[in-house]
Amino acid sequence: MSVTERQIRDELAKVMTPRGVPLTQAGVLSEIAIKDGKAYFSLNVSSGEVQAWDKVRAQAETVVRAIPGISVAMVVLTAERSAGAAQTGASKGVPNVAGHRAPHGRGGLPKQSEIPGVAAIIAVASGKGGVGKSTTAINLALGLRDLGLRVGLLDADIYGPSVPRLTGIHGKPRLNDSKKMIPLEQFGLSIMSIGFLVEEETPMIWRGPMVMSAVTQMLREVAWGELDVLVVDMPPGTGDAQLTLAQEVPLKGAVIVSTPQDLSLIDARRGLAMFKKVNVPVLGIVENMSYFQCPECGTRSDIFGHGGARHEAERLSVPFLGEIPLHMSIRANSDAGTPVVVSEPDGPHAAIYREIGGRIRDQLKGIIAAA
Repeated sequence: MSVTERQIRDELAKVMTPRGVPLTQAGVLSEIAIKDGKAYFSLNVSSGEVQAWDKVRAQAETVVRAIPGISVAMVVLTAERSAGAAQTGASKGVPNVAGHRAPHGRGGLPKQSEIPGVAAIIAVASGKGGVGKSTTAINLALGLRDLGLRVGLLDADIYGPSVPRLTGIHGKPRLNDSKKMIPLEQFGLSIMSIGFLVEEETPMIWRGPMVMSAVTQMLREVAWGELDVLVVDMPPGTGDAQLTLAQEVPLKGAVIVSTPQDLSLIDARRGLAMFKKVNVPVLGIVENMSYFQCPECGTRSDIFGHGGARHEAERLSVPFLGEIPLHMSIRANSDAGTPVVVSEPDGPHAAIYREIGGRIRDQLKGIIAAA
């Protein structure tokens, strides 16, 4: 028997709010979306009330998850800035972080806190889409796995999650006794994605604060266990998800993915500059689709130019991690849900990803050993 919105609202009526009335009477509740045992809704409050309402958000999730027939509940706390917020950063384009706020540290960013059991978190990012970032992220995670590390993969691309397709995973996460989501296991990786919670063709029409809250929940409300490295596949650009990650957890580094062409490098510079601005070390640049080698005649063609990412790394004094060719087997295996490091572990492309993983591991060695 499917759960109805009325059932959910009856349970939410038991949650009291800082306004002294039940949640359903506080005028903050959005429409409730219910599909396949999953419930989604948001609480929209003023920016000054956010901290007081975070407990309400957690209680709302708890009571909804307890309803028989509900497997996943995601409650997003969103906030609108008041007109007086212009002097606190809104006029400068700084988004408002709703929910899970931490005390402010140096530089105005919230004080970050570690994820228990996770030694190092690294971001795989790009300034623009279409450069093969997600394919690089999963094969890099598998390369680190092959080097003997315990690795997790978080797909933080809320609007366009690719990891379910790249891994061939079609299951849904379960909850443990602490009501945390259990990541799905595939290829020896612990994996979580918003794509596991929604259908592949469902558009995520979410405002910035909702994206930020979802990223926070996938960081903090997932039972990651003991990991040496958590690889985060970031959405393209320099927006809300990137800022949330930099604010919430102490990132140990970022890997920038770019193609050799000038247009991609311009955007890669923006991504690199953003991570430097929030004091995240740049582990290096990867040149993806670096060249094409004809499988029939062996002729090499530099379709997007060549060497641009290497030259950019030298110019900016950051490590150059390696070149990944444009090759049919990488594309075909990714589409089939069997990344090339898994499907062709002894092939030349898997070796390239392991080499890049080795350079990253060497930079993180002290952090992992200390943890």
